[in-house]
Amino acid sequence: MMTVDTKPGPDVAHLRRPARVRLAWLLLVLAVLTLVMLASVAFGSRAVGWSDITAALAGTDDTLNQAAVVKRIPRTILAALVGAALALSGAAMQGVTRNPLADPGILGVNMGAMLAIAVGMTTVGLYTATAYIWAAIAGAALSSLFVYAVGSLGRAGPTPLKIALAGAATSAALASLVVAVVLPRGDIAENFQSWQVGGVGGATWDSIGHVLPFLAAGLAICLLCARALNSLALGDDMAAALGERVAVIRGIAALGAVVLCGAATAVAGPIAFVGLIVPHLCRLLVGLDHRWLLPFATLVGAALLTAADVVGRVVNRPDEIEAGIITALIGAPFFIYIVRRQKVREL
Repeated sequence: MMTVDTKPGPDVAHLRRPARVRLAWLLLVLAVLTLVMLASVAFGSRAVGWSDITAALAGTDDTLNQAAVVKRIPRTILAALVGAALALSGAAMQGVTRNPLADPGILGVNMGAMLAIAVGMTTVGLYTATAYIWAAIAGAALSSLFVYAVGSLGRAGPTPLKIALAGAATSAALASLVVAVVLPRGDIAENFQSWQVGGVGGATWDSIGHVLPFLAAGLAICLLCARALNSLALGDDMAAALGERVAVIRGIAALGAVVLCGAATAVAGPIAFVGLIVPHLCRLLVGLDHRWLLPFATLVGAALLTAADVVGRVVNRPDEIEAGIITALIGAPFFIYIVRRQKVREL
């Protein structure tokens, strides 16, 4: 997850936005997030009215519509939490590596978490939610280190495109290993395959309670590194001249990103491209200052994944399309666009 590139990066002030513009975008993002969360509660295999929603929020589940709302509330909250975690993880990874292609899915971090869970389930009998999360974080960390090591080979060092290619190859290899590990175990294969697609359909209050402390820790770590990531954007030499301990900051910020990604993957499966799309969009809205970029990415990521979950429930009623498929349909063309940009070399 680290890089040895010491070339000066873009001036953080170059795309700075006035405070009133940022506040306007903040209010708009909060409004959109509120609307998509309400839509997530209202729409699904059956649509419900406002009276049913208010009754369910008051604790009533006497009718089928009210019971549906009660079931959708934890799903909505988990979608927002996972989307926020993946977007913040991607923004932190891009800041640490100065790599516009950095994303937990593209760099193989998600697949590393998934393989660790698969191995734990089939060998040592992991069965608790907390154990799944710890295993996923360990797998995500090992996968990140491996991808960085492979992408650093050669004279040019860890260029963005080399790391992205190493991540794609690693993801493919790890996906094959997951199949090889899980397929002989018919007792867990069916449930694992449904989780492997990536979605929040199995959300419960228990799962939210188990993953929330990990997400809160990862959020705090990344946000505390925001100012230092601004210095890293100026280049390693300049950051060191400003008094930053470059290697330490990269390690801490990368740790926060891995914790977020591993915990989100453990509870929702490997959902790709949220961490790629959202940071680029937020840079257009609020500029390059990570003190604004990271919180905005958190909110926009929550709105994006919640909206993807709503779309997946509505377009194929009464069946569902998992949110991970919807984000892949959106993210794959965006990834191609980023790769083809002339300035793909670094942020």
